[in-house]
Amino acid sequence: MEKLIDALITHGYYIWDDFLDSQSVADLREAIPANWKQARIGRNDDLVKATKIRSDKIQWLQRENARAVGHYLDLMEEIRLSVNRYLYLGLFEYEAHFAKYEPGDFYQKHLDSFQGQENRKLTTVFYMNEDWQPGDGGELHLYDLQDNLLEVIAPKSGRLVVFLSELFPHEVLTSHINRYSIAGWFRINGVRDNLLDISK
Repeated sequence: MEKLIDALITHGYYIWDDFLDSQSVADLREAIPANWKQARIGRNDDLVKATKIRSDKIQWLQRENARAVGHYLDLMEEIRLSVNRYLYLGLFEYEAHFAKYEPGDFYQKHLDSFQGQENRKLTTVFYMNEDWQPGDGGELHLYDLQDNLLEVIAPKSGRLVVFLSELFPHEVLTSHINRYSIAGWFRINGVRDNLLDISK
């Protein structure tokens, strides 16, 4: 957890390999419901399907889905408490969904939150692709606000990516296999001016 906190302060993001072991990943894969829904963009009443922007399918995490889901959410709660303790971001709650990218699916470059307008503050992406190989696609490209490419992140099983939602545009490249992940966001209780300054 200390490495996560230090990386968020210094860089604004962290790539955490082996966040979960292979058995825990397998348990999460088993917990995925079968009734996938087409992902949409926007918020609340403005949600729309936009398959030219994103074509993945999702299913929201519910603690009652399975014990493995409850365990994952407990780990996210530990992250929330640690980040609040050391970075004072005021993270209030966590929401997440399973995501499935079938061959040909992608998600164009976007921000999860816009400064002063949204209350998503910290993004998490966890990968569940045990047999992923170079050439399978589905990499996460992470950019800064000047559109410089910072990281090309392979969706390897057990890997967790954490980044400040307002600072890093990102995209998912076209997948060539079935690609599974959990995308999540820590939110604050209403819009507040509590953006972590990583420029110092």
